[in-house]
Amino acid sequence: MPNSAQITPAAPESNQSRPMLGIGLKVGSVLIFLAMASLVKAAGDIPPGEIVFYRSFFALAPILVFLVLRGQLVTGMKTKRPMAHLKRGLIGATGMGFGFYALTQLPLPEAVTIGYAGPLFIVVLSALVLRETVRLYRWSAVVLGLAGVGIIVTPQLTLLSGGAEAISGSTLGAVASLLGALIAGFASLAVRDLTKTERSATIVFYFSLTTTILSLLTLPFGWVMPDPGPAAMLIGAGICGGIAQIMLTESFRHAEMSVIAPFEYTSLIFSIMIGYWVFGDLVTWQTVVGGSIVVASGIFIILRERALGLKQARMRDRASRFGS
Repeated sequence: MPNSAQITPAAPESNQSRPMLGIGLKVGSVLIFLAMASLVKAAGDIPPGEIVFYRSFFALAPILVFLVLRGQLVTGMKTKRPMAHLKRGLIGATGMGFGFYALTQLPLPEAVTIGYAGPLFIVVLSALVLRETVRLYRWSAVVLGLAGVGIIVTPQLTLLSGGAEAISGSTLGAVASLLGALIAGFASLAVRDLTKTERSATIVFYFSLTTTILSLLTLPFGWVMPDPGPAAMLIGAGICGGIAQIMLTESFRHAEMSVIAPFEYTSLIFSIMIGYWVFGDLVTWQTVVGGSIVVASGIFIILRERALGLKQARMRDRASRFGS
């Protein structure tokens, strides 16, 4: 799912003492991101760059209101790293474009489930780009998870058997969804770097601002004037995206990431229900089986990260006591 926010707040803003509130905000953000995705899908055949514009520009309204209410309007706009925000925005806009195109071509549950490959790609990119140590357990989970993704997308890949003339929208949608998940991995690395020095409010604001500006570069590639109904849906999608982005950011203020992250996968259940009731999408056995594998792999990685974090914290604690 192209939520594209994936904002991890900077450590100094953390106040992780109310886990149930954090979980509630996380589940709320999942539902509102799904509402955003459903509105984008219902809007019909709109160019991806134009969807990115609506998603980003109209997200600024709730974000600015939030910053005003928090008294962070001025501080939220202060940054010493404009080029880092531009880089994150460029990556995010590209990922959103692929993700939104996938939404227009695939059933909602499939588009959401393929997006779960994002955390798997993050592990791979962390090892390859950041040179982080990834051991056998997590590599095994990544391989198993990607196998689950393969189960989901294989029926769509008519490219493998029918030649160029047989490429369908669902084939292109599956490929776009995978590319969107991969790019989301790069976006997460960029956000991880930004959180070292930037407030979460600053990251959220400049992400929406830069993606709004960058999306305008796609104007020459065939934007359309949507009818009032689809236009209202796109505006609603942007507002939903901004609200969900705020709720996601706030959830990490009240509980640890390892507590909240598994609730991302509730979107699979909700997407199946929304896909059936709203769009008449019948979930396939490939989506159920492959999605279950991907979810299990993702949760295993989250729990493994938590275990490693606790182990490192204990080691630091021992070292500090010994040093004193």
